[in-house]
Amino acid sequence: MKITVLGCGRWGSFHAWYADHIGHDVMLWGRPGSAHLQQLKDTRENEYLKLPESVALTEDLPRAVSHADVIVISISSQQLRSFARELVKLPIAEKKFVLCMKGLEIGTGKRLSMVFDEETGAGARTAVWVGPGHVQDFLRGIPNCMVIAAKELPLTKELVSVFGSPLIRFYYGEDLLGTEIGAAAKNVIGLAAGMLDGFGYSSLKGALMARGTRELSRLIEKMGGDRMTVYGLSHLGDYEATLFSPHSNNRRFGEDLILGKPFNKLAEGVYTAEALMDLSKAYDVELPICQTVYAIIHDHKDPKEQLTQLFLRTTKSEQA
Repeated sequence: MKITVLGCGRWGSFHAWYADHIGHDVMLWGRPGSAHLQQLKDTRENEYLKLPESVALTEDLPRAVSHADVIVISISSQQLRSFARELVKLPIAEKKFVLCMKGLEIGTGKRLSMVFDEETGAGARTAVWVGPGHVQDFLRGIPNCMVIAAKELPLTKELVSVFGSPLIRFYYGEDLLGTEIGAAAKNVIGLAAGMLDGFGYSSLKGALMARGTRELSRLIEKMGGDRMTVYGLSHLGDYEATLFSPHSNNRRFGEDLILGKPFNKLAEGVYTAEALMDLSKAYDVELPICQTVYAIIHDHKDPKEQLTQLFLRTTKSEQA
């Protein structure tokens, strides 16, 4: 199978490594002038991995697209709409796309598959690939479970067959809406977990996990998805990697924010918190944890005061 990966950052380079590792013909694309791509061209390495010579590198987008049967996209979620407008100028009608990002579009709150389909056409064969795991662990041979979801189950099953291996066991996601919302929102919970770590309140992360899944289940159900999806691999299943791991950018961002340290890597939860506030209003669903994270990061409210208020809210039934 011919696989092209569009995006050569941490996850994009891993997806290229992984597809080659399981026997596919792989091309990795980066934008012209990309420092990540240049480093890979010069050394075949980045801070995470070493790419084998069998992975072709290019900055030529038409060449990258024409190479592939399946195209994996791994870029910043907020760049997806503009990038899709570039792709639609190319012959993509027969391609299958896999979105390997977690987020929601700021300003619309739309899921990434919706954004992509709006720009490329409703008939686009689009799936998402999400779930727990860190590049560093996969490269050490530590296996994990992930999920692929699409609107059509046959496409989901086909892509699971393409990408499944002893290193990553895939499950079929049958609720695309819930899978995407859960995957995006867990990054916001990760920011809150990092803030708790920063204050030395790590023991509260158990409560954070329980209440985080609860509030997101209400949102998913109100939007028309299956509320139980949030308890699967895309959200709760990814909590260990996001709320506890030293490799988690979102957890580290939250911790460094409290400790007053600069953090310069991408933490998608920062943008997702903003989009979730739009969904909270649109669907009239209270999201107290997400609201607290938004107030701290975007409204610059006092973190300790906000987190204290969150955990001292009015007593109610646990099922509420």
